[in-house]
Amino acid sequence: MTALHATEPATVHLSCRARVASLTLADVDRALHDDRDLVKQLAMRRTLFVFPRDLLPAVWPSASARVAGNERARMAKDVVRAGLAADGDDWLDRARAEVLAMLADAPDGRSALEIRRAVPMIDVKVTVSPTDPWSASRVLTHLGATADIVRGVNAARWYTSRPRWTLMRHWLGDVPATMSAADGYREIVRRWLYSFGPGTVDDLAWWLGATKTAVRTALTALDAVAVSLDRGATGWVLPDDLGETPDPGPWAALLPVLDPTVMGWQGRDFYLGPHRDRLFDRRGNAGTTAWADGRVVGCWVQDEAGVVRVRLLEPVPAPARRALDDEAARLTEWLGGFRVPTVYGSPAMKAHPSADAIPL
Repeated sequence: MTALHATEPATVHLSCRARVASLTLADVDRALHDDRDLVKQLAMRRTLFVFPRDLLPAVWPSASARVAGNERARMAKDVVRAGLAADGDDWLDRARAEVLAMLADAPDGRSALEIRRAVPMIDVKVTVSPTDPWSASRVLTHLGATADIVRGVNAARWYTSRPRWTLMRHWLGDVPATMSAADGYREIVRRWLYSFGPGTVDDLAWWLGATKTAVRTALTALDAVAVSLDRGATGWVLPDDLGETPDPGPWAALLPVLDPTVMGWQGRDFYLGPHRDRLFDRRGNAGTTAWADGRVVGCWVQDEAGVVRVRLLEPVPAPARRALDDEAARLTEWLGGFRVPTVYGSPAMKAHPSADAIPL
């Protein structure tokens, strides 16, 4: 899947479960915290993702560096506007250095609270506008974007984020050498095309949070092939991906909020149909989705007992409905009665159950 959205910790586990039938919560936790094959990294569109470890050398100098540069510029201005220092860049450099020095002696990491207490200069709250406050966590965010530190061991349950911030070199041991920015974008685009192709330049530029120039440069370097899409659009695929895709047959899936497939493209009408407004919040965050044969046909919610319920937004054939209900039963069993919290409830998820009754 190239990368998994990790804004909500539960999404990582649920996205993996949807694709690997035998997967357990412990399996995902082990990959994140013991084996460290999966690593959390701030990247595209200032979003937290989980990447496979071997992709990090491509992400750090490209998508993450772009976010870090933009974040640094904003923070430096905000520091001056808030009166913390006359030189925002100097303040940020000193703050970063103090945090890194403190974590150098903490191989097991420190919580955000512990870091604030140990580095008083970042234990501040800055309000540059009523809608844009920030505090010490933003310094940690910038250090995470630059890959100096990483969200290490989670001190909370799998569905809550309470990380112990750790130096990247402590977490990974031998930190792999990074690529150039151009090579990094090329590798990320290659992985995206493998996972999601065909896709348009607009799809890639949106997903990467990058420029169309960077995308086109990567496509050229990959010898990507232009193909015709519905409604006359032009998409791109890898040169070894030109064969006809075999029909997978009927299938059903229940995907969590911000799942990478739901968020994979900018142009989503080919799988959302007329349901976009009911499945995304006003900021473009996807809620849960119910899929039948390659299209989104509804969402899923949980009742007070933790039972997963499918809410259809359109009629589906009886076999598809049975497949969705079977998947809901499997997810209910996997969760063991636990109700997954989320702040990204879509209109369809929030609707009264009777509002989504679809006659079959």
